[in-house]
Parts: sequence; structure tokens; C-alpha cells
Amino acid sequence: MATTESVEAASSASPDGPEEIKGRSLSQIAWGRLKRDKTFIGSCIVLLIVLLVAIFAPFITGLIGVDPYSLDASAISSSGGKPNGPWGGASLDHPLGVEWGTGRDILARLLYGLRISLLIATTATILVVILGTLFGVISGYVRGFTDAAIGRFMDLILAFPFLLIVLALSGAMTQRLTDLGVPEGNASRITYLILVLGIFGWPYLARIVRGEVLSLREREFVESAIAMGASAPRIIFREILPNLWAPILVYATLLLPTYIAVEAALSFLGVGILPPEPSFGAMLSESVQFFQLVPSYLFIPGTVLVIVVVAFNLAGDSVRDALDPKAVK
Repeated sequence: MATTESVEAASSASPDGPEEIKGRSLSQIAWGRLKRDKTFIGSCIVLLIVLLVAIFAPFITGLIGVDPYSLDASAISSSGGKPNGPWGGASLDHPLGVEWGTGRDILARLLYGLRISLLIATTATILVVILGTLFGVISGYVRGFTDAAIGRFMDLILAFPFLLIVLALSGAMTQRLTDLGVPEGNASRITYLILVLGIFGWPYLARIVRGEVLSLREREFVESAIAMGASAPRIIFREILPNLWAPILVYATLLLPTYIAVEAALSFLGVGILPPEPSFGAMLSESVQFFQLVPSYLFIPGTVLVIVVVAFNLAGDSVRDALDPKAVK
């Protein structure tokens, strides 16, 4: 005799049989993997804190009562400018200490330096994504002479020694940008760094996109669109580009932390932000000469830089793994 539960289950069952299994898109699969990835969740929490700190840096420094530009003569000795007290002059007024010789608060300069690093790295990454995607799609879809011309142009850009070009053209290009209307000083230098990173970075992404487009161009859905008489812009924007977001997203998440470190290195070499504007590279450069006397002056900005870069790299690796169609988890 059938039990009550079995009768209810039979009555609630669909008359058409078992419920149909629904498929999931790549974005749904990837998001499901990311939600289960503890490394990705932890990295996103760190990056969210970093982003909020950078955005609200003026409010935070005002709340604490510190300023990245003000000189505090009372925090350093009158002879030599050595910070008063241990750990670089750390105190309630200056939680992370002060700079040697100036008395500027290190915590405030870290927060403002983080804003500049994120601004340069994010803008340069966006520029790389736009240029790399544009030239990569055109090269892979049109092919022929256009593909060859873009390929040789990319080879020409990649042939230049990046570091030497950046150092050699820094003065001339910043002056040229000033002549074109960009405000003199750090505004022209920030613009110069963004342009240099973007111009020398897009060929790498363009080659990746070109390879993907060459593969997608032979797929059935593209051939069907061509057979139905669809125009080239429609095929590119409706059929090809939606299938490129995964490699582009992965490349962008890995490129952003690289540019944060590159900006710090260029500032360390003297082609970055002009003082007294703070940046990671400038702080590291100034701290080297005082390392034996005040080690914290070097370790504090260095540690923050490492944390930010590692968090971005871990998030990028997690995104790459989540978008891998061969992954089983």
C-alpha cells in the first residue's frame, strides 16, 4: 500500500516526466567557481579595502589629523633631521612614523601614494585593453595585408627596449605634453607614464586576441552569420567580441598589478612623480639611504606594495582558473 509521502510525491511530479536539466553559460559556471574559491574571496576583500582606503584617503588622513605634505619640525631632531623616538618616530600623532629630514607623515603619504599608483595602473590597463582588443580583432578578422601590416607594427614596438626608451624620452615627452596643454608638473608626468605603459603594452594583448579571433572566425556560428549576409561590424561586435571577454579579463587582471609595480620602479628611477607628491617608488627611493638607521622607512611602503600586487595576482589567477573550460571543480 502506498504511503502518504509517495502519493504526495507522485501528485507533485510533473506530468511531462522528470524536470529538464538546464544548461549553464560560461559566466554562470565561472561565477559559481569563484564563489567557492576562498583565495579569490580573500583577495577581493583585501583589494576592496585597498580601493576604499585610496578613495577616502583625504577623509582618513583628516580624521587622524595627518597630512602628506605638511612638515612637522617637532617630530625630527634639529640636527640632521632624524625622527624622534624609535621606529622612525612612530607615535600617536604619527602612527607609522615620519620621513627623515622632513617630518612628513608616512601613513598619509602611503594613502596618497596608493591613489596615484592605482590611477596610473588602472588607466594604463584600460588603454591596453582598448588598443589591444581593437588591433587584435582587426588583424585576426581582416587578415591579408592588414594583418601583416599590424603584425610588423607590433614587432617594431616590441623591438624597442622599454626601460631605455622611458628614461630617454621622459624629459622631452613631458615637455611636449605640456606644450599640448597638459598642466606642467605631475599632471604631465602621470599622463606620460600612462601613455608609455599603454603604447608598449597593447601588442602583447593584441597577439592573444588575434589568435582567438583566427580560431573563432572558422567556427560554425560565424560562418552562418557570413552566409546570412551579416555585415563585418555586426559579426565582430555580435559574434566575435562576446567570446573574447574571458581571455581579455584574465589578461587585464594580471596586467594591473604588473603596472603598479612598474610605476613604483619608474618612480624609483626618477621618471615618476615629482616631490612632494607621494608615490611608492619615491618613498622606496628616499628610504634606501636611511635603511641602516631607520629600516621601517623601507619596509612599510615595500610591504604595502607587496600586499597589493600579490592580492591582484591571486585574484587574477583565480579568474583564470574559473574561466578554464577544462577545470573540473
